[in-house]
Amino acid sequence: MNYSIECIAADSNELGEGPIWDVAEQALYWVDGTGRRVGRPSIWRLDPRTGAKRSWSLDHDVGAMALRANGGAILALDDGFYTFDFESEKLELITHIDADEPRSRLNDGKVDRRGRFLAGGMDDKEELGLCSLWRLDPDFSVTRLDQGIICSNGPCWSPDDRTFYFADTFQQQMWAYDYDLATGSVSNRRDFANTRDEKGFFDGSTVDAEGCVWNALVIGGELIRYTPDGEVERRIGMPVRNLTSLCFGGPNLDEIYVTSMARVRHPAAHEHFAKQVRPQFGAGCLFRIRGLGIKGVAEPRFAG
Repeated sequence: MNYSIECIAADSNELGEGPIWDVAEQALYWVDGTGRRVGRPSIWRLDPRTGAKRSWSLDHDVGAMALRANGGAILALDDGFYTFDFESEKLELITHIDADEPRSRLNDGKVDRRGRFLAGGMDDKEELGLCSLWRLDPDFSVTRLDQGIICSNGPCWSPDDRTFYFADTFQQQMWAYDYDLATGSVSNRRDFANTRDEKGFFDGSTVDAEGCVWNALVIGGELIRYTPDGEVERRIGMPVRNLTSLCFGGPNLDEIYVTSMARVRHPAAHEHFAKQVRPQFGAGCLFRIRGLGIKGVAEPRFAG
């Protein structure tokens, strides 16, 4: 199969993450999780038709973003959930999360097809299982769904909404849960896949229209497609090793957008990033893959 990989935004994101293709706008949003630490914008928007980009700066680290049904966004920031208005750039707190745990910050998140936002925390030193998986409902109530997490990543749902996938990067495990779309509850957690024999670790995920799970393997430099029973179906090597996340987009939802990170300095207690003494060429860029012949599923907006 012939496919192409191209860099479409060379912005050297410190920690590019959380790409969202918005069907209504036909535009891509993503975040730079720790961009503010090096004076870079935190939220980015690209119109692939024109190449026009916009960016917004925040005074917090940002883990994930969800667009709202009536405009603006929900942000999972380092200390809690917030609303954000793109025009006024006004940020308003919804609720703090883990206020008594200074090492915990919110990380990856995504919206289910009833408009709820699920996001998990991470230990900023990537060492201890002191974080949780949370659900933010449209009425802004918050529910803990799971706990004992070191680094939350890759939340996504099967096309029939009956299975929820979620990974802990540094436990090297991705799980599948039974998902009740009516209530937003999870149950029956079981192992789905792991990275113990891989060169990298689970980062962001998405699910395609055929029900296969795609994951960006950070440090490993590959996108991996898993069948619904957890078997590796294919691998796509990328130009950089520091991959972070991916989503389907384009007018037909048959393109894949991939974020990456440029950072060399790292606060972690482990040694997984220590061998990188200078940035990889192209690390931190946004990539697009065309020609795979596989379609994704439209991402919903937050209903509140």
